Amino acid sequence: MAFESLSDKLQQTFKTLRGKGRLTEEDVRLAMKDVRMALLEADVNYSVVKDFTSRIREQAVGSDVMNGLNPAQSVIKLVKDELVELLGGEQAELVFQPGKSLTVIMMCGLQGSGKTTTAVKIAGKLREKGKKSLLAAGDVYRPAAIDQLKINAEKLGVDVFSMGTEVSPVDIAEKAVEEAKKGEYNVLIIDTAGRLQIDDRMMEELQEIKKRIVVHQTLLAIDAMTGQEAVNVASEFDKRIGVDALVITKLDSDTRGGAVLSVRAVTGKPVVYAGTGEKLDAIELFYPDRMADRILGMGDVLSLIEKAERNIDIDEDTGRSMVSRMKKGRLNYNDYLLSMQQMKGMGGLKSILGLMPGLGTKQLTEAADQVDDRELARTEAIILSMTEAERDNPKLMNPSRKRRIAAGAGLDIAEVNRFIKKFEQGQKFMKQMPGMLRGHGNNPFGF
Repeated sequence: MAFESLSDKLQQTFKTLRGKGRLTEEDVRLAMKDVRMALLEADVNYSVVKDFTSRIREQAVGSDVMNGLNPAQSVIKLVKDELVELLGGEQAELVFQPGKSLTVIMMCGLQGSGKTTTAVKIAGKLREKGKKSLLAAGDVYRPAAIDQLKINAEKLGVDVFSMGTEVSPVDIAEKAVEEAKKGEYNVLIIDTAGRLQIDDRMMEELQEIKKRIVVHQTLLAIDAMTGQEAVNVASEFDKRIGVDALVITKLDSDTRGGAVLSVRAVTGKPVVYAGTGEKLDAIELFYPDRMADRILGMGDVLSLIEKAERNIDIDEDTGRSMVSRMKKGRLNYNDYLLSMQQMKGMGGLKSILGLMPGLGTKQLTEAADQVDDRELARTEAIILSMTEAERDNPKLMNPSRKRRIAAGAGLDIAEVNRFIKKFEQGQKFMKQMPGMLRGHGNNPFGF
């Protein structure tokens, strides 16, 4: 998970600050030294780090911060505010042409940056917002790139325009604009070819596309795993072809995350989207304030709520009934199965825990490591092997039923017994903790 090491180190620094009643200039200096080292180890650009810590130190020392009632909290707030600014300040979005006019977006980036998949993901997001998008297959050099685009686009119900691999990307782009206008599409996203490294031929091709057609937005896919090299890539693309905005990919990877913090500050280009996984729905609008909260271990409750609203589909009567059973400690196996399915729809337990406030990345890793996807699959198999009556009434369970369920799920009866015991323990916990559910309305998940 990106920023894991940085987040842990910053939280440790803040813990040290909170342990002091009053702060001296030396305390602030040492804290900023720790922050500087943490950022540098996260592969953030040196000049960016230097300016960042200098601004915080100047604001903290010699101001009301040092003499306030809670100076440590004030310094932490300064760090957060500066981090938000470093990430772009205000949230940026794609700019569309007015009315029903076609908006042309050119997607570019190095090979392996996730460019093609990101183009599909963005088209899918725009489709959810009512935008009719057309994807143009302009990567004619990479083997199977066009097939990859078509297969993924079909999964999201997005149309693809292709002329094969024997036509130049410039001609494809020009023809795609004609087709998009004829088909009354709102958005045309052109997936261009990438290279293993920046070369003149690639840049000339992109320049020629922009000469032949009107490109309203040029998006650059930046791989979060490339570290400081991402800054050089973004700067070169912007100098040669002009970049309007950035999309950071692979933020879910085990990377230091310095690219995200460096590239906005150095290039001045806003980040509009962040790729958070391999699935086609694993892309989010980039909110600087929310990302700052995640880095500082403060969670991201707003994103968690939005994710729940998008993926949890429970009607009011079902929700009310489920809450009532939870309060009484009488959940059934259908409820358990539904909660598992909803959790998977939200990206799994690790994705949810990553947005929870107060949970450090080390704690997150330990908690997530305890969850085995294979165990979840076995649990689902156990419940699906029950009769409808058994799912609805857990009290029906007896040894013969358990043996039949184990055989139906293809598991040892000991695993069925373990699951039932865990389920019963959960029931007791819910019954003992009714206060946890107060004030959460009809939503059984408390969002």
